[in-house]
Amino acid sequence: MSRGLVLRMAGLIQAWGENATFPHRDTAPHPTRSALIGMFAAAQGRTREDALTPYDDLPGAPAHQDMVFTFRLDRPGTLYRDFHTAGGGRPHKQGLRTAAGEYRAQSKSTQVTYRDYLTDAVFTVAVQGPPPLLAHIAATLTEPVFSPYLGRRACLPDEPLLIHTDTPDPVTALRERVPLTLASAPTAEHVQVTFLHEHPQTPGDLPERESPSQPADFTNTSRTHLLRPLWRTTEHLSAALYAGPRPIETLTDYILQGTPCPRS
Repeated sequence: MSRGLVLRMAGLIQAWGENATFPHRDTAPHPTRSALIGMFAAAQGRTREDALTPYDDLPGAPAHQDMVFTFRLDRPGTLYRDFHTAGGGRPHKQGLRTAAGEYRAQSKSTQVTYRDYLTDAVFTVAVQGPPPLLAHIAATLTEPVFSPYLGRRACLPDEPLLIHTDTPDPVTALRERVPLTLASAPTAEHVQVTFLHEHPQTPGDLPERESPSQPADFTNTSRTHLLRPLWRTTEHLSAALYAGPRPIETLTDYILQGTPCPRS
């Protein structure tokens, strides 16, 4: 399992919830497995009930759970917290309800909530898995049924979203070829970039963390996620990968010609 896709997750705001509750919608510091699988299923027009169902019409009946992700954290971004209130100012029995279905007391009718986002972040993701499934994902991301978003519907992705639809070794592409969108120009021959892997890079290495992002059920009434271990590495990448102050031009040239365009 080496061939795969390369995606670029960039936008004004992103939100990759891991432990979200109604009062506090958190964000992980990077895209999550659950959010990406949800994006792929939505692009294909699948419902929550069918998002994890194997593709019986594809050779080998692959499923989204068969994929492996590698994340390159080009630009980690900045955490931003948005403050919300819900239900305030409404008369009794017209406001928010409790979990038991009763109306909240008038003195507690205002629910304070928080939404966390990452601003100005950029991540590049290698996706590996069964080739028929990856080809189907690439085709539907190009012409999606439901538009992709970066964790929440308000978080629209920048172009380009899809860097490679089929490349022999997408992880090596992250290390050696795909342009880097950095916060500032490098001042040395190499730049340190964080990678997150779903498998250890050296046998016996312990995971850096466990993320509750392995979807077991996407349905609203039975939504369930399992822990997924992640391994962190720091890679020394060539400064020549820097995409420059106008990364969209470099990325467009890279996609069309396979080499970055001259930077000014």
